[in-house]
Amino acid sequence: MTNEADGNFVVAAQLASDGSLVFNRAVSTRGLGSHGITSPNGPDGLFSQGSVKASATGKVLGAVNPGSNTVSLFSIDPQNPVQISMIGQPASTEGEFPMSMAFNKNGTQACVLNGGQVNGVNCYSVDAQKGLVPIPNTLRALGLNQTTPANGPAGSTSHIVFSEDNTKLIASIKGIPPTPGFLAVWDVASDGSLSQDFAQVAPGSGGLLPFSMTIIPGKNAILATDAGVGFDIFDFSTVDVAKNETSSPKNSVVPISGQGATCWSSFSEQTGNFYLTDIITSMVTEVNVDNNLNGTIVKQYPQTPGSATIDNDIATLNGKDFMYVLEPNATSVAVLSLNAPGQAQNLGSFNLAAQAKSAGLVINPFNLQGMTTFVTQK
Repeated sequence: MTNEADGNFVVAAQLASDGSLVFNRAVSTRGLGSHGITSPNGPDGLFSQGSVKASATGKVLGAVNPGSNTVSLFSIDPQNPVQISMIGQPASTEGEFPMSMAFNKNGTQACVLNGGQVNGVNCYSVDAQKGLVPIPNTLRALGLNQTTPANGPAGSTSHIVFSEDNTKLIASIKGIPPTPGFLAVWDVASDGSLSQDFAQVAPGSGGLLPFSMTIIPGKNAILATDAGVGFDIFDFSTVDVAKNETSSPKNSVVPISGQGATCWSSFSEQTGNFYLTDIITSMVTEVNVDNNLNGTIVKQYPQTPGSATIDNDIATLNGKDFMYVLEPNATSVAVLSLNAPGQAQNLGSFNLAAQAKSAGLVINPFNLQGMTTFVTQK
């Protein structure tokens, strides 16, 4: 999304079977963008992952509007997925500076993470006619000492996800070194409501700035990028929100040598590995997590120097996985073919600037944020 202060737009591109993409259209969210407070100023204006998110099962797409404290919902035409249409009106997040959102597995519930002075989470049911309808007993505060717009990246909120079984809602919060950050975990009831309080789960020793979160399939665990170290692994098998039991001996921290700020991540079902991006080094790092939740670095793939690789996502096209990486400083999207473990291949970068300009769309490299993919389910 463009995340411009005078009007936010979702930019949609078509995916070809060879992984390439072509700019198609930009659709207004009917909301406003915003940029967090940071020095020096630069890309990653929301300090987040998940600012725009698609649900393949729900055939919907959501986008946050951090400058107007709303979240927008669109229907996706499965026969022509770049054709998105707003459902209802943008919904208030009941907080400030929304910067991440998540859908549950079947796309019937959406939750948003507010990161400003009024911070916390809020959830909605997804209605095909009305759009986002607030769910009672889901507005929950984090109580962070923040501002609007948010100050960061240190000390800011990062990402919100549902657990693999949809019984927990999890938000990541970066620390302010040397104080580590944490994951906030709420229980999700069958009616979609959240537990009154959250459990605070700390990273393993040495963890500092948990950022993006990617589910480790079948393990009740999460891989979280850590901008201060590399990545963290969180084991939720012993987390009990009601009893506030949050420690796990399997929580671990894995350094990435030479990393600058590893902040975004995604998982490939085809290779079984995770792919992490670093905004400073413009590096993609492939990571494996074994059955005992031990994480190791498989290989690294340099991208365009200075392109500031941030949000990423992986799409399966004709049985093959492709990784898409937003490069705001180059106003482009890099594409990698994930051929096999340790054998990713750079396919090049596809520039959005010329097409956007011809469409009369303003793109500011410092404001561009978010990356999600949608592939029609056969």
